[in-house]
Amino acid sequence: MPRQRLRIRWNLSVAYIALVVIAVDAAVKAWLRRDLPSAGWHFGSEVAIKTHYNSGLSFSMSSANSLVVAVVALAVATAVLLAGLGAARGLPTAGFGLLVGGGLANQIDRFAATPHEVTDYVAISSFPVFNLADVAVTVGVVLLLLAVVKNKRLMAR
Repeated sequence: MPRQRLRIRWNLSVAYIALVVIAVDAAVKAWLRRDLPSAGWHFGSEVAIKTHYNSGLSFSMSSANSLVVAVVALAVATAVLLAGLGAARGLPTAGFGLLVGGGLANQIDRFAATPHEVTDYVAISSFPVFNLADVAVTVGVVLLLLAVVKNKRLMAR
């Protein structure tokens, strides 16, 4: 009986999507830190682009020990990346890619910035200030939930 080779099929599209999110997020944050006036930019009375530094989680939630938050978030993002590399094509690929990219983008920002806080910049009314990485995480979760609701397989065989 011939021996079967163990084949691991990685869905590298998840990593590519994550890398694009990380690169765009880093570029926007660097640009805003460098060029945004201290008063920010206001679009009407409800929307503004202004810098806000966050030691907690997404959407300015929790201001617990930032090192603990960073280590836990990095561990979760790594676990999601490893799971995501086995994602099925379509919605699961996009969902995992956005989720991983957004999570890692905020952690890279947290570790690279001084002080070690995430740069948030979109302010809409009384909603917590957020950034592109937060949006990527949220859209990624929504896409994964949509895949589950549509009975799509999340993981490739």
